[in-house]
Amino acid sequence: MAAAMKAGVGRLGLRACWQTVESVLHPAGAARACLVVPVRTKKKRFSVPEWARELSPEEKERRLQSLGRVFPDERIERTFYLACTADIIDPYVPPEGDARLTSLSKDGLKQKMEKLKQTAASQLALRKIKDHDPDFSTKTFPEKAQEIFIEAHNCLANFNKQKLHSLVTERCYPEMVRGNRYKTIRWSFVESLEPPRVVHVRCDSIVSRGNLYGQVTVRMHTRQILAIYDRFGRLMYGGEQVPKDVLEYVVFERYLVNPYGAWRMHGKIVPEWAPPKEPIVKTVMIPGPTLDPSKEFEETK
Repeated sequence: MAAAMKAGVGRLGLRACWQTVESVLHPAGAARACLVVPVRTKKKRFSVPEWARELSPEEKERRLQSLGRVFPDERIERTFYLACTADIIDPYVPPEGDARLTSLSKDGLKQKMEKLKQTAASQLALRKIKDHDPDFSTKTFPEKAQEIFIEAHNCLANFNKQKLHSLVTERCYPEMVRGNRYKTIRWSFVESLEPPRVVHVRCDSIVSRGNLYGQVTVRMHTRQILAIYDRFGRLMYGGEQVPKDVLEYVVFERYLVNPYGAWRMHGKIVPEWAPPKEPIVKTVMIPGPTLDPSKEFEETK
């Protein structure tokens, strides 16, 4: 009995001593300091069972669902620009010979029928464009489009990237500047052989029904001068003395929903019957003799 009382008194003394120490270290108004110990855990890796690699996707999903495991969805994400489309909507197909065949022949009659179908679709798209751009007109737009075309190529020749972004779309810009590094471009517009005219109009929505984009294809028959020099100053393509006649079908696009949007160059349509381009003359290095470090250069000649 006495031993039990001594043990109880000893425990009470230790508890009172510990409370006294705590009151000194942690006063009543002070907050207790917390100790944060960083713990590194192993990353959980998703492993595919051996039997699941040889099954079809449907059977694999069914068996994994029965086991309570589901594969994570593979989402392929890419950059998407709302300011322009990624391609040409219903591209215009230029008739062979630039519609110079007579309507009495079979091929000429087929060209006339295709032209009527394209004209009907262009009229419907033209109404949608005029709903968002009341000032748009197929009579005045070709001249404006030709000014954009000339200014964009001048910016490309002068390497004015900031202004070029405002004249061409995000799809057209990489196609124009690709491969032009370390090259010198000389381009100039001489004259227009025929007045430019609108041959194709399209209007379509992307993502949602009201997200409209308008595309207009303009036929341009012009005379231009183009010369491309490599980094050594040697002529690769064209020439600055002789102008050439060029027939082009240029596509212009506008984001119609944006009230501050503008018409920009979107791409070019190259017909299948167009003649092939001239080959580019490249400058290559001819390897010389392999020199031995132990011999003099004069001895190898």
